[in-house]
Amino acid sequence: STFMSCFRSLRLLTQITECLYLAKLSSVGSISEEETCEKLKGLIQRQVQMCKRNLEVMDSVRRGAQLAIEECQYQFRNRRWNCSTLDSLPVFGKVVTQGTREAAFVYAISSAGVAFAVTRACSSGELEKCGCDRTVHGVSPQGFQWSGCSDNIAYGVAFSQSFVDVRERSKGASSSRALMNLHNNEAGRKAILTHMRVECKCHGGWSGSPCELERHRRSFRLGRSPSRLGTRGRTSTDHSISIPFQHPDLVGEPARPDFCKQDSAAALLGTRGRTCNKTSKAIDGCELLCCGRGFHTAQVELAERCSCKFHWCCFVKCRQCQRLVELHTCR
Repeated sequence: STFMSCFRSLRLLTQITECLYLAKLSSVGSISEEETCEKLKGLIQRQVQMCKRNLEVMDSVRRGAQLAIEECQYQFRNRRWNCSTLDSLPVFGKVVTQGTREAAFVYAISSAGVAFAVTRACSSGELEKCGCDRTVHGVSPQGFQWSGCSDNIAYGVAFSQSFVDVRERSKGASSSRALMNLHNNEAGRKAILTHMRVECKCHGGWSGSPCELERHRRSFRLGRSPSRLGTRGRTSTDHSISIPFQHPDLVGEPARPDFCKQDSAAALLGTRGRTCNKTSKAIDGCELLCCGRGFHTAQVELAERCSCKFHWCCFVKCRQCQRLVELHTCR
């Protein structure tokens, strides 16, 4: 008989004010000693205690924070505020201390990053405290039984909720800003839960069999919506997470900086020197990104691989070609 192995999987979609201490963990090489928890800047005492009780999980928290930074910088790469980081806390500067839409996004992506990384660590066997989710199983319309090693999203979300939310909860439920931050944290975790999918692998079937067809139906690809998020240039979908900046569940105050000029007090870098698109009318265009200040144009020589040929067996050999391109930077 044919058995179909299926498992729920987290795919990284090719589709903090004070909480941004999470990103700071990305600079820690390894968290393997209790003393390390005491040295992590930005953690409140209850988080330090959680760190000491969950040392093996903290490296996943660190990885999740780094994923969050990378995704933030990717999604904001063409905006006036491009998610640039500082060497001090908060790592994104005061932009995220003002309850802006940008702050809402950073809270959500950070919470999601921790949940994602911890979940993946559970399923890959890195953590002793958790493993696969074996509760996901069923029978296909064709009668094939299916089950497997699903991503343990319940543990990842629970840990993210406990570790990330404790800072806001310590401020008291009466704080409107804390409630807003908690809401955005939850929105990030909700995005992870919403975009889980079932992947199937058949055992004992053959190509073209009903099992194979069922596998393809269950493993449909979830991707970024080009109209809302743009197209990612990376070929791998296994090392990033995505939440749309205009996610309907995110909450932020309408008043926000224009991000045009450098403001050292607010840790805003401005857009001077940023590369812009001369022909675009969108936010990445020189007119909007440069805030009406104009832009410089320069001819630069770009080195790239060309005339690539495959040689048996097995390597690809390319030439190094040079070409002139126009580079536009904001005044």
